[in-house]
Amino acid sequence: MHALDRNALMGLARLAGHAILECYHDGFTVETKADQSPLTTADTRASDIIMAGLAQLFPTVPVICEETANAPYETRQRYTRCFVVDPLDGTKEFIHKNGEFCVNIALIEHGRPVFGVIHAPVADCVYAGGPDFPSIRQTAGGPPEPLRARRPAPDEPLIAVASRSHPSPGLAAYLARFPGVRSISRGSALKFCALAEGACHLYPRLGPTSEWDTAAGHALVLGAGGAMTALDGSPFVYNKPNLLNGPFIAHSLPPDDPRL
Repeated sequence: MHALDRNALMGLARLAGHAILECYHDGFTVETKADQSPLTTADTRASDIIMAGLAQLFPTVPVICEETANAPYETRQRYTRCFVVDPLDGTKEFIHKNGEFCVNIALIEHGRPVFGVIHAPVADCVYAGGPDFPSIRQTAGGPPEPLRARRPAPDEPLIAVASRSHPSPGLAAYLARFPGVRSISRGSALKFCALAEGACHLYPRLGPTSEWDTAAGHALVLGAGGAMTALDGSPFVYNKPNLLNGPFIAHSLPPDDPRL
């Protein structure tokens, strides 16, 4: 992916984020989808902006998006490249007006994330990166700042980030393997941002997520020098027959850490 393409994706995410922010300040309606999750005016507006932008910028690359009808796996299994998009990740946080929501756009190649963009509208902050593109953070169109996931110092307690609105059953038992661990909370894919910028060391998720919740953050963590796998250490892949994810851990620990 060329720098021009990366910049275009960052600009598109920011454009969608600004539309979300207009709804955030000016008012929005809330509906309930078939799966009982909320859908707001902001979700729909952001989805329309991103889908139109991707169709113009990358007309030959298919899109998997939370707010649109996605092709059946019989079609998707032929994708070698695709975008995975959550136009408004953290709709509950948006409705609660706590600021912890974002826009997620990821490029997937052969089931692996190669580039991801996360835009946090309230802070007007764009995070971007991937395994071959060192992760950066850019606030309000200012200069990009490099991000690096941070390993804990030998005498430092581990810091784990957990979901603000979706507590994972069994998380406390899982974290018991990390004695003295401390926890912080973040909404939406901003948990991945916290890991990429060194505010925490691990993000275990035992509860359900969908591919559009994780793809951009996964790429960002890889670009910051972190890792993300299934709990058994196997690769965490995308464009699966079922777009629901299993449990995972994203982290900045050494690969030979016995606690993983």
